[in-house]
Amino acid sequence: MISYCQVSAFTSTPGHGNAAGVVLDGASLSDTQMQGLAARLGVPETVFVVNVDERVARVRYFTPTQEIEFCGHATVALGLVLAQRGLWRDGMVLETLVGPIELDLEREAGAPHRVWMRQRPLEVRTLPSGWRSRLAGALGVSDRLVHRGLPMAVASTGLWSIFVPLLDAFVVDALEPNFAEIESISRELGVTGVHAYAPMSPDSFYTRDFSPLVGIPEDPVTGSSSGALVAMLASAGILPRRGGMARGLCRQGHALGTPGEVIVDIALDGDAVREVRVGGCAVVEHEGRL
Repeated sequence: MISYCQVSAFTSTPGHGNAAGVVLDGASLSDTQMQGLAARLGVPETVFVVNVDERVARVRYFTPTQEIEFCGHATVALGLVLAQRGLWRDGMVLETLVGPIELDLEREAGAPHRVWMRQRPLEVRTLPSGWRSRLAGALGVSDRLVHRGLPMAVASTGLWSIFVPLLDAFVVDALEPNFAEIESISRELGVTGVHAYAPMSPDSFYTRDFSPLVGIPEDPVTGSSSGALVAMLASAGILPRRGGMARGLCRQGHALGTPGEVIVDIALDGDAVREVRVGGCAVVEHEGRL
């Protein structure tokens, strides 16, 4: 038997945000057992702690169909569980397949409130203009609804995604994606999925994420993609700045009835992104044994 928690991340409301499985005692599990547990839990991602040494925890992430290198919302979920179990250490670091991820804990009235993670440095690859029509078609809209004033690119702060800007939140909400085409595009460009976004205000964006290639037709609320999106927009000079800092808010999950919010803080040196911090709340839904 193995114990697990199911946690909703990027929300303080049970049933909202994005569900993640958290397994703290994964050291004795084989790859096959981890994959089987992730499939049985059936949530978008499950994080397994396979080793803990003082402030460093080595972790692995699995979707229901395969292992992935990193997952933002499962990281936030794990941070909350560690804090609630008294296992949190200041300066906590997760060893992941994309490298070390530093965590911080924000408390409110003495209780764990929000987990912050420092994501990997921003990387961006531009897309040729001819991709606009194909990506719009894969999302089920005309390319006339693609926002010309915002960047369309492939970017990563941990996982590679294609970012497609659309005119407004109503367009994003009405998307009817062709999952087979999105899977084909994702495989062709070596990315996890397609992340559609639209402006709601100068520093907030409405988003949806489609990742059928890794077994997640639509990811409710995505921390890794939110970090890359806000970092890319900050680097492009689109977000308001306060000194060398910029903050963006991503709202996601509304189309699935599971709304959540991701806060992203960016530290800049000129237009170069120096640091990406992604923060979110979380709530434990239930605990069990399999």
